[in-house]
Amino acid sequence: MNQKAIVIGAGLGGLAVSALLASQGYDITVFEKNSTHGGKMQELNLGEFRFDTGPSLFTMPFILEKLFKECGEELREYLEFEELEPVCRYFYKDETIFDNYSDRKRSMQQIEQFAPQDAEPYSEFLNHAAKLYDQTSDAFLFNPLYSLSDLKGLNLTDFLGIDAFSTVSDVVDQSFESGYLRKFFKRFTTYNGSSPYQAPGTLNVIPHVELNQGGYYVKGGMYRISEALFELSEKMGVTFQFDSKVEKISVRNKRAVSVKIEGEGEFNADLIVANSDATDTILNLMDQQAVPNSKRKSQKSIEPSCSGFVMLLGVNKQWDQLKHHNIFFSEDYEKEFRQIFKEKTLPDDPTIYVANTSYTDPDHAPANGSNLFILVNSPYVTDQQDWSSLRETYSSFLINELESRGLQGLQEAVLEKEVITPIDFLNQYGSNRGSIYGTSSNSKFAAFLRPRNKIRGISNLYLVGGSTHPGGGIPLVIQSAFNAIELIDRYQD
Repeated sequence: MNQKAIVIGAGLGGLAVSALLASQGYDITVFEKNSTHGGKMQELNLGEFRFDTGPSLFTMPFILEKLFKECGEELREYLEFEELEPVCRYFYKDETIFDNYSDRKRSMQQIEQFAPQDAEPYSEFLNHAAKLYDQTSDAFLFNPLYSLSDLKGLNLTDFLGIDAFSTVSDVVDQSFESGYLRKFFKRFTTYNGSSPYQAPGTLNVIPHVELNQGGYYVKGGMYRISEALFELSEKMGVTFQFDSKVEKISVRNKRAVSVKIEGEGEFNADLIVANSDATDTILNLMDQQAVPNSKRKSQKSIEPSCSGFVMLLGVNKQWDQLKHHNIFFSEDYEKEFRQIFKEKTLPDDPTIYVANTSYTDPDHAPANGSNLFILVNSPYVTDQQDWSSLRETYSSFLINELESRGLQGLQEAVLEKEVITPIDFLNQYGSNRGSIYGTSSNSKFAAFLRPRNKIRGISNLYLVGGSTHPGGGIPLVIQSAFNAIELIDRYQD
């Protein structure tokens, strides 16, 4: 008889690990508390407008391609994706516009127009980012980092050269003279929910992933990735139960043996993989006696990543200056991150990200209209915030701010509107204090100390997802599933 495995959560990590386990012959049941798969990657239709409500950029497609190949399938038979030109358009407060391309020379030609002294350093910095990737990817990304044996391939010389003892901001400031390029390269730290003024310089590897390896958009919308993984999982024989909330993971004799489903009772398993938030899993889902007080205390003390304030606007207007991806920079970047992480308040001069997928997929909005996904980095949930009132006041503020930055007539053009706040992320997905990326990387080694893909001291219990090693974002979440599979092969009876 095949071994029975239970997966908690049908987010991307849960879908990925389910498909891989099923391809190895496991009998898989996935319990998902919500009515849809995808976790934070969702889609929403408001009238005639379609929106992705989660990730908006697809990078490192080779990881997802590997997953499908492991299951005997080809990714391109499920998904159509392409690089965008430009990758993103950046708007500065002095009305400077920077179109950033995957073609390095085209970007450098742009930089020559507003910061000529930084055109060549731009290329040099991308070479530096590529070197960081070469030094860290095998040792820290494609490696479960669970036991001492996982460190045997770590080159100490490489480790000392990955800027772990400087901040992202320090390294960027040393590399560029102009505020334009300094601000541009500091923004990539937000990809894992951290501050460039606190996170280690190692995270300057992130620009390599987008600008050297390529940033992609999935035709039809990013949610197609979740649909592809769901289709693959079902093809592999995975069973899904939606609207099934896991209340508890039962541990007996240091062995995870079952899960309790709200209103349905207990389900036994030979193997349990949690795609739920790692902090929530450790603090709230597991038996009290299964987790030492020291582990609970240390987990509570870990700083969450930032969250996001999201506004979805369906509008009956188009703006020539908007591309597919757009970023409107704040004036004082350091103040913005201080407000988010130190003061735990929404920034009064935020950097605003606007995804306009109807630029590429015209059927995402009616003729002459736009579907604007608007995101501002925000603090995680604390007792001092009143998100019910901020939902209205801050969304009105953002509309006014975008009008002042060139999107004239935005307010009058709004036909559909939906607002998602950190409290919604907390309530909908059980993420740690409403964070988007699990833990922050706002210390020298935090990026390398995320919860591992196996719970130590407990047999049969593994973790996947953006709150675990190696981190958040589509490719790293998929990699967490590969890491879990490696540990399952290593430790499972």
